[in-house]
Amino acid sequence: MATRTLRRGLPRVVGGDPWPPAGEIEVSDAAAPAAAAPDAAPEAAPAEEGVDSLTVAQPVPSPAAAQPPQGEPQVQPGGGVTLRRGLPRTPGGEPWPPGDPAAAPAEPPRGVERAEGETKRVERAERVEASAPATAAPATPAAAASGPATAPAASVPGETLRRGLPRTPGGEPWPPAGTTAVVAAPVAEAGVDSPTLTQSVSSAAAESPAQGDPLAAPSTAVAAIDVSTPLPFQRTVFPGKTAFTRSAPKPEPERIGPFTKVQWAGAVIVGGIALLGAAAMAVFFVRWLLSTGPMQDFLATYPGEYHLPEGAPVGFPGWLAWQHFFNVFLMVLIIRSGLRIRTEKRPTAFWTPRNDPKGKVSLTIWFHQSLDILWLVNGVVFIVLLFVTGQWMRVIPTSWEVFPNALSAVLQYISLDWPTENGWVNYNSIQQITYFVTIFVAAPLAAVTGFRMSGMWPKNAEKLSRAYPIEWARAVHFPVMLYFVVFIAIHVFLVLATGALRNLNHMYAAQGSVDPNAYADNWTGFWFLVASLVVIAAAWVAARPLVLAPIAKLFGSVSAR
Repeated sequence: MATRTLRRGLPRVVGGDPWPPAGEIEVSDAAAPAAAAPDAAPEAAPAEEGVDSLTVAQPVPSPAAAQPPQGEPQVQPGGGVTLRRGLPRTPGGEPWPPGDPAAAPAEPPRGVERAEGETKRVERAERVEASAPATAAPATPAAAASGPATAPAASVPGETLRRGLPRTPGGEPWPPAGTTAVVAAPVAEAGVDSPTLTQSVSSAAAESPAQGDPLAAPSTAVAAIDVSTPLPFQRTVFPGKTAFTRSAPKPEPERIGPFTKVQWAGAVIVGGIALLGAAAMAVFFVRWLLSTGPMQDFLATYPGEYHLPEGAPVGFPGWLAWQHFFNVFLMVLIIRSGLRIRTEKRPTAFWTPRNDPKGKVSLTIWFHQSLDILWLVNGVVFIVLLFVTGQWMRVIPTSWEVFPNALSAVLQYISLDWPTENGWVNYNSIQQITYFVTIFVAAPLAAVTGFRMSGMWPKNAEKLSRAYPIEWARAVHFPVMLYFVVFIAIHVFLVLATGALRNLNHMYAAQGSVDPNAYADNWTGFWFLVASLVVIAAAWVAARPLVLAPIAKLFGSVSAR
């Protein structure tokens, strides 16, 4: 037997002495050549490379199978080979394997020891071929050294961790009492290379040795707490009652032309503000213009009206007042029925003439055309009486001075310094031009275009239809209707703004005087106006199929289809 001093490494326990203990140990003669060989592997490694100094474990040496020198095999009586004895498996124990060949098992068992406290320590064991065929050639020391070597890998509890806040409201501090930090040795198979907070260490099942590999090391796994789950917390914000319900989409707003009602209201408001701003600027500009010298001379020359021819009548006869009322009555209903025709999609009733079954039209169109006929008759009577009584000189210009006087009147209206006029005697030039255009231009255009679009137009007159297409009639008829609406609005405004009682007496009561200030306190014309408005409003409300159908049946047949 020879003696040998082993190199001392790290301690096997915390605070202990370096391992192995100081001193020399005896080694067998069979191991001497292996130790002397340059390729020989060390007998025992004090610690596996990469093991942290904080790792705490009981010594788990990995015995290496020692082979006798070539040519000197030691054969046991039972046919086995004598193994070289190595370090003891436990402190103070006998060297391993036992000296008795019969005690050496054919396959060494795997040892697992329990660690003290709350954790388990895992012991790695290695499988050793206890016996080999008698005819096999003995392995050389170099071959023994080239075999896979094993290293201890274990983890045991360290120092107790400091306890912090609880994980749940009202719970115990975390981690639980007695939890210790464990540092696991790096294991290539498991990939564990950092300290892990745990309460237990479980040993992994031993893997089967690979074919031709005499030694195989079991892998260990560390059961760790899943730290990917966030800490629990007390909810302080809760979803409302509508968080999980989707409200029904709002219906599409009804459109009138390209805009909705709200958009039209906004357009009217914005447009009105813009018009007021433009009107204010126009007033200031015209007032400054009329204050200049040349414009003062222009106003003196053309005050806004010119003298009528000799023999022109003065005042308004009674028939003209009643004609005025009938004209307003019919025009209001014509405008109402015309707008209804443009917006009506499904007529509620139809009218068919007796002598023309194919000329069926909606009851609204029949009402509109009937009003047109009455309006034309009233207009013809009005024009005849104008020329018979000489009233035409009041509405038809008789001098070229009408144009500069009309410009002067417009400038005076814009400057808000309105011209002094008395319609009982004479209209100003802008009034005369406007009445002439309304009576002799706009009214005939409305009649001609309306007749072209009506059912009374001859359908067999192809040449006449090509010469006067219906598209032209439609393109002119509606703007003419808009002209009448604007004319009525401006006419009523000026009647009320330039002396309401005097003007109403002229139009409705046929009362007036050469003096423009006469009859200022007479309310006769005003009450006539109120009565006419009541009649017009009643006719507006009554213009519906329930009332119109009995009247239409007098001139044809009425049906729902």
